[in-house]
Amino acid sequence: MQALFKNIKGDRLIWAIVALLAILSFLPVYSAASNLAYKGGGSNTFAFFVKHFVHLFLGFAIMYGVHKIPYRYFKGLSLIMIPVVLVLLGITLLKGTVIEGANASRWIQIPIVGVSFQTSTLASVVLMVYVARYMSKIKDKTVTFKESILPLWVPVFLIIALILPSNFSTAAIIFCMVFVLVFLGGYPIRYLVVILGSGLVMLAMFILTAKAFPDAMPNRIDTWMSRIENFTNGEDTEADYQIEKAKIAIASGGVSGVGPGKSRQKNFLPQSSSDFIFAIIIEEYGLLGGLTIMILYMWLLFRIVIAAQKSDTIFGKLLVLGVGLPIVFQALINMGVAVELFPVTGQTLPLISSGGTSIWMTCLAIGIILSVSAKREEIKEKEIEEENPLEILSETI
Repeated sequence: MQALFKNIKGDRLIWAIVALLAILSFLPVYSAASNLAYKGGGSNTFAFFVKHFVHLFLGFAIMYGVHKIPYRYFKGLSLIMIPVVLVLLGITLLKGTVIEGANASRWIQIPIVGVSFQTSTLASVVLMVYVARYMSKIKDKTVTFKESILPLWVPVFLIIALILPSNFSTAAIIFCMVFVLVFLGGYPIRYLVVILGSGLVMLAMFILTAKAFPDAMPNRIDTWMSRIENFTNGEDTEADYQIEKAKIAIASGGVSGVGPGKSRQKNFLPQSSSDFIFAIIIEEYGLLGGLTIMILYMWLLFRIVIAAQKSDTIFGKLLVLGVGLPIVFQALINMGVAVELFPVTGQTLPLISSGGTSIWMTCLAIGIILSVSAKREEIKEKEIEEENPLEILSETI
C-alpha cells in the first residue's frame, strides 16, 4: 500500500476529493438501488452495491494508469481517437442498444464482456483534448476563420451531429464546453459569433427535418419540446412527475435528513440511483449532505483551475480546463434538475451516480488532469535537485 501511495503523482487534493466523492456515493447508491432490485423481481440490493464498487474500482484503475502517461502524448492520441469515436458514434446511432426502455439508442454492446458502453461520453473527452491541442497549436498565431473550419469545427460539428439525434443534452453540453474552451484559448470573438449562429441554424434545420420525417427519429423531437414546454408551463407529465417526487424528497430531508437508507421517494423516482441521486442524498442526509456534495465539487473546480494555472505549457492549461470543467458543469446541471432550475436532462452526478461509462470517463478525464499536474511536480523536483544537489545526495546515502 505504501508503494502504491508513493507512485501516486499529481495534485493530492484532487485525489482526495475524488476519493471522498466515491466513498460518499456508496450509501446513497445502495439505498436507491432497492427500487431497481424490487422492480427487477428480486430483493438483492447488495448486487447493485457490488456492481457500483466494481465500476469505481475500474474507474480508479483507469485514473491511475492514465495519470502515469506524460500528457504530451494526448496530443497524438486525440488525432487517432477522433476517427475512432466518429465510427463508434455512427455505429451507436444505427445499432445502439436501448437501455431500460429509453427511446434513444445511446449505448453499444461490447460483445466479449457483454457490457453496454455510452459512446458519447468517450467522444466528449476525446473532443475536448483535440480542441485543446488545436488551440495550443495556433496560440499567438493569426489564423483566419476559413483556415480553422476544417481542422477545428468540422470534427466538432460531426461529433455533435452524431450525438444530437439521441442525446440533445449531451450534445448541448459538449457544444457549450467547446465554446468556452476556444474562448479561453483566445479564439476571436467575431468568429465565435459566426459559429454560434451557424450552430443555431443547423439545430433549427435538424428540428424541421425531424418534424418533416418523424419516422426517422420517433419521439425524440417531441420529447425535447415537451420537456421544455412542461418546464416553463408546469404541466403534469412524466418528467414533471419526476421533478415533483424529487422536490418532495428534498423537502422531506430538512436540515439533517431522515437517515441513511430511509428515503421514501426512492421507491417512486424512476432514476433514483442515477439522474436524481442528489434528491435522495438530500432526503437521507438533509441540507448538510447536499451542501457537502456541492462544496466538494466547488473545491474540485478550484483545484482544476489551480492545476491549469500551474501547468508549464499552453496545451497543459487548456487540456486541464477542457476535460475538467465539463465534470463540474455536469454536476451543477444534475443538481439543478433536482431542484427544478433546469428541465430534465438525463445527466448523471459524476462519481456518485451509478453507471459504469459515466464513472470511467470521469476518471479518465481526472487522470488526464493529474498527468498535467504530475508533470509540474516533476519539473519542480528537478529544480530543487539542481539548487541543492549536495542535500539530495546526502539524503540518498
